[in-house]
Amino acid sequence: MATPAASEFVALARTLPLRLTRFFARWPPGTANDVRANPFKPTVHPVTHRWHNPVFSLRRQAELCKLARRHGVEELLPPSRKRSDEVEKRARERAEKGIIKVRGHRDERTLKGRIEMRKEAMRKMPKLIESWKRRGHGKGWKEWPTGKAKF
Repeated sequence: MATPAASEFVALARTLPLRLTRFFARWPPGTANDVRANPFKPTVHPVTHRWHNPVFSLRRQAELCKLARRHGVEELLPPSRKRSDEVEKRARERAEKGIIKVRGHRDERTLKGRIEMRKEAMRKMPKLIESWKRRGHGKGWKEWPTGKAKF
């Protein structure tokens, strides 16, 4: 006869969504802590020594972790980059290093500098127009505006 704790686990397993139930049926909790048995990690074939991709891609790992987190069984999943404890650990390490923002695209990173350069150019515009007219519309002109931001 099943113990009371075992019957509680069975009842918990019945409340889980089918996707998590299938995952835990194929990789029971505690068995995937070995690197070779972890479906979230790439493995080396023992004979050919060639690398095989993980069974679950990073996107599918993230979906499984979110689903398990919603149902309170995330700690039963094998170690993964997408588990909340790993994500928090990486965020803490980034904060300790001083890396808070992600890099972003070049135009996003340089936006402030370009706006400041434009404001400065607009402030100098009357003087620039005066100089242009005085020198004969470009004759003897030495300082062509480049439009490049200085960083």
